[in-house]
Amino acid sequence: MHKPFPAPMPFKKLLGPSFIILALGLGSGEVILWPYITSNYGLGIFWAAMLGITCQYFINMEIARYALIKGESVFLGLNKIFPWSPYWFIVSTFIGFGLPGIIAASAEVMASVFGITDFKWIAILFLISIGAIISFSKTVYHMMEKITTVVIVFGIFFILFLAVLLSNHQDWISLAKGLVGIGDGFFAFPVGLSLATFLAALAYSGAGGNLNLTQSIYIKEKGYGMGKYTQKIAGLFTNIKRKQEIKMTGETFEMNAQNISNFKKWWHIISLEHLFIFWFLGAVAMGLLMLLSFSTTFGLTGNVQGILFVINESYIISQTLFPFIGLLFLIVVSIMLFQTQLGILDSTSRIMAENVALKRLGKNEHGTINLSKIYFIFLWLQIIFGVALFLLDIYEPRSLITLGAVINAIAMTVHIALVNITNYKLLPKEFQATLVRKIVLSAIFVIFALLSSITILDTFF
Repeated sequence: MHKPFPAPMPFKKLLGPSFIILALGLGSGEVILWPYITSNYGLGIFWAAMLGITCQYFINMEIARYALIKGESVFLGLNKIFPWSPYWFIVSTFIGFGLPGIIAASAEVMASVFGITDFKWIAILFLISIGAIISFSKTVYHMMEKITTVVIVFGIFFILFLAVLLSNHQDWISLAKGLVGIGDGFFAFPVGLSLATFLAALAYSGAGGNLNLTQSIYIKEKGYGMGKYTQKIAGLFTNIKRKQEIKMTGETFEMNAQNISNFKKWWHIISLEHLFIFWFLGAVAMGLLMLLSFSTTFGLTGNVQGILFVINESYIISQTLFPFIGLLFLIVVSIMLFQTQLGILDSTSRIMAENVALKRLGKNEHGTINLSKIYFIFLWLQIIFGVALFLLDIYEPRSLITLGAVINAIAMTVHIALVNITNYKLLPKEFQATLVRKIVLSAIFVIFALLSSITILDTFF
């Protein structure tokens, strides 16, 4: 039975999903990889950071397009066209994000505040704490939305404050030049920068990897478009004994003028919301973090070692301003990394749970399955895997982040192609991407495919 395509909600009520997707990238590309590159090579690489987040804006919007129209996650559509895709998404998601580099970075930064050298026990505590926070939440999505919004808003304003205080006129000019690839002794690409690190940073200019696909899950749970009629994932301890009647597929609507008009209104408003929250705030965050790294640590010895450049930043901040501000910087960075890992574990658990449910339910749209239980099994499996790696003394943050990011860049190349094919085959012509947008998306696919192929050849052959 058809249901009406809902009218758009007020802009203020739209806010949420883009904050979460943005937060998923803050602890990887924005806080670690791009500032690391800047501390060692300068701001001439800023153009690539902007290219990365611009690509992800277009990628995310096509993922959102499917969920907005269908009222279901994009994984259902992918499964219809590519029946093998659920297995790919489960395996590639676990491998790509099971490496706990981000929480290791959070722990190392927090450990430096207290003068602790062996930070793996803090990392283990952080991982278990994330599991507890998610498990005890009443509704997982609303908990994620509140935490990420507060952390992003406070974090960006704090970084802006530091960047303005510690940078000079010439630093801002260098940032502007970096938009067109003019660097310190190089144009576009510095000598010595590894392709793997560059690809990792490009992939993490935003969420990265399969995490982009959770945009469809979050906007569905937020109630965008036909997602108004969807169900929510409850917390572990509010739902562990209850099997849910899960209807994985969304609702349908009639092709009439009113519904088409409502879709266009939705598309316009969520495009603006994602442009401002994800693209603009993400670009500002990356630019400020790169500027701060350049102003404080560029040219210092030791930057190339792990995430030592972050510690170097705090030393310079302490010496230039006040010691407590340097410590506060480390605490803020650690919290931003922590909430990124929180978001990643939530998103990856959603991805894997949805794909398991798809295969278990098969063609039965109203099958009985405890989606929350599957979600929490994957959540704690990832936590146990991370703890195991730490206990085996595998916990150097930047290496783990870079390796995971390269894997996720390859995963991105795959899902860019699959999503666009799915939208072309399953969405009515009236709701498909314009020709210009299709050309842009094809170009993005070529960029990631070429960089991924070159990186694999350069690394293994």
